[in-house]
Amino acid sequence: MASCHSITKIEGELSGDPLDLKMFESTDWELNEPGEEDTTKFDVMAPTVVHPKQPDVVKSTHYESFQYTPFEVGIVRQFTFSSNLQRMSIIARTLGEDHFSLYVKGSPEMIASLCLSNTVPVDFHEVLLRYTQHGYRVIALAWKMLPKMNYVKTQRVTRDQVENELEFLGLLVMENRLKPETAPVIRQLNQADIRTIMVTGDNMLTALSVARDCEMIGGNEKVILVDGYNPTNSAPATIKWMYADNTKIEPVAEMYTEVDSLDSSNTLIKIDEDNQKFHFALTGKSWAVIKQYFPDILPKLAVRGAVFARMSPEQKAQLVEVLQELGYYVGMCGDGANDCGALKTAHAGISLSEAEASVASPFTSKQPNIECVPTVIRSGRATLTTTFGIFKYMACYSLIQFTSVLILYWIQANLTDFGFLYIDLVVVVTLSITFSRTDAFDKLTRQQVPASLMSAQPILSLMLQTAIQVVFQVGAFLYIQTEPWFEAFVPNEEDDYASYEFATIFCISLFQYISLAVVFSKGHPFRKTIFSNRLFLGNIIIVVALSAWITIYPLPFMVDLLELRMPPYILFRVLIVIAGGINFLLSIITESFVLDGYIRKRIGEATENCIATKQYQYMVVEKEMVDDSEWPPVDQLTSDLTNLLRNESSGTANAAFTLTSDHGNRASSSDSKLQQVNAFAVSPSSQPSFPTENLESSPVLKRVSLNDAHVHLDQSGFPAPSGEPPYTIADDLTLMEESLGFPEPRSPEPLLPGGDNIFEMQTSHEMTAL
Repeated sequence: MASCHSITKIEGELSGDPLDLKMFESTDWELNEPGEEDTTKFDVMAPTVVHPKQPDVVKSTHYESFQYTPFEVGIVRQFTFSSNLQRMSIIARTLGEDHFSLYVKGSPEMIASLCLSNTVPVDFHEVLLRYTQHGYRVIALAWKMLPKMNYVKTQRVTRDQVENELEFLGLLVMENRLKPETAPVIRQLNQADIRTIMVTGDNMLTALSVARDCEMIGGNEKVILVDGYNPTNSAPATIKWMYADNTKIEPVAEMYTEVDSLDSSNTLIKIDEDNQKFHFALTGKSWAVIKQYFPDILPKLAVRGAVFARMSPEQKAQLVEVLQELGYYVGMCGDGANDCGALKTAHAGISLSEAEASVASPFTSKQPNIECVPTVIRSGRATLTTTFGIFKYMACYSLIQFTSVLILYWIQANLTDFGFLYIDLVVVVTLSITFSRTDAFDKLTRQQVPASLMSAQPILSLMLQTAIQVVFQVGAFLYIQTEPWFEAFVPNEEDDYASYEFATIFCISLFQYISLAVVFSKGHPFRKTIFSNRLFLGNIIIVVALSAWITIYPLPFMVDLLELRMPPYILFRVLIVIAGGINFLLSIITESFVLDGYIRKRIGEATENCIATKQYQYMVVEKEMVDDSEWPPVDQLTSDLTNLLRNESSGTANAAFTLTSDHGNRASSSDSKLQQVNAFAVSPSSQPSFPTENLESSPVLKRVSLNDAHVHLDQSGFPAPSGEPPYTIADDLTLMEESLGFPEPRSPEPLLPGGDNIFEMQTSHEMTAL
């Protein structure tokens, strides 16, 4: 617990994996690394040293020159954590000992498989089951003495050569408290009809416990474990389906296939009719078996799968790809390097840390929890709604102006230059800029944004709105000609377009541009109302006031600049403003009540079957499972959950991550998402008791007694002998290497550029030269 970790010091502060930090803090030890002043001592081996904070010394039996030596452990080699290997290890040496030691920690199943069978308690799986079922994070610890190894060999040896025949020490149990934000976020996503899937490197039973705690799996919903077995000489590849509701689970059935055949037509299939709602849960090992021998089942597992445990980084990306092939739009949350592949593959990757995952994902959350997921979805929907609105607005603006020009061309007139500039710069550009400043709606809804601009509703909206604007322009053009004071425009060579027709068409089109900006700036359910966008609201008020001023009582310089010939009666000018208001009301009623109400419902009903078949294959798969009452398979046998744990021992695992929701939000993954972890060690032969509350009252093991003959961990409190120079782990290593025949350096010159410490920098080739 004090030495097998990847913790380092940065500016005097401990930094590393949060689980490692909590584990190390519970030991009440200190970590010392060689500082910059030590790098000049090229001929002194200075490893990272850990030691108790309180004085603690042991009597050395190997070196008579020192009567008492402080209790220190030097870390001389580290094999970093590998998600595929499910473990990490370090080679260390205790001050005063004449041998190196190997300390290993990792997943209980993997560590147990590497240990000597006589050191693993017979009730190992039963004890592990009790803890994992309650959602605790369990890590196994093991140790091995390396008696015939010197320092040079420790730097050259591979982990495969030493990580075997270990002695099992015990289990490190940590409580991962569910963050207060997690369950409400999962509930909000479920209410919005957004699936949440957990993909983790933790034990299956721990993952299932967390999934139920955060309401990812409902209390009355069944979970079916899918356990896959590779083919053997005596049996083909097999899939077992088992209920996971109780400690004694009911196997659902078995599905067999020959290695060269995928025929599963003879499978016995039946399901409990009392509760048709069920979820699948499987491990990375089972995923690999099914992907190779039962690929036709993957879509069904992806559609109903809720928990995927012990998944490797490659399998995470494979799962995302399968979901995308089924028509899902996948959002992925992750915080570690193992999540980078899936983050890149997903439609929207969200990094919950600023480490490696932030480089691979387009979004990075400043808060280490999944509270950002609804925000990203709401913002995405609001952005898409804004994009569609801007597109329709700009398209209608062009069509309105094109209509104005066509009508004026009919009498051989046109819009004036400053008329074009006023429409484009003062009205359209300003409204287009402030249009997009409306924030996303505060709540997720089940309603979805249209997925394509070329779908029926956007095109129908463009057509109807354009038709309304054309009708009002043509009507105004025809109505002004019926007035007794009307004088028709006479073409001239000076291109003087001042006329009653131009003034009428220009003034009414101003209100049409403003009306469409409001109509297409939709609020609920994806954006807030325009009243929340004060910039846009102020812009509308300004351009409406300017347009009304120009229409009713323009100043002389306005008339001259825009080349207007205003109708002589104020009443007619007011009628133009009123027509603009009626135009706005008709447009907003058509858009909000007809297109977004009745028409949208009819279009959805007419295209539902086509969309489900061509685009959303997951709907087809879901319908097949609902219609097939004989799937998944069931029989009446019973089996113990410990068999599943034993089977996991031969699987592959990896670090935790999430897809839309995450076990890491239970404070168990590898970054600052960890809120609080209480750690204690337990011997598998003991009977654990589970408190009804959190583990605040549980004892935290400050010392782990590995072996009295190996390491003495009691705090004796003996002071260092006075008058003697400080005895360090570096001195002890030097004495040890001399006794083992380690050669002296041939030259006092630094072996590495800059005099770097050889413990930190040198490679195998440099060791050979040394």
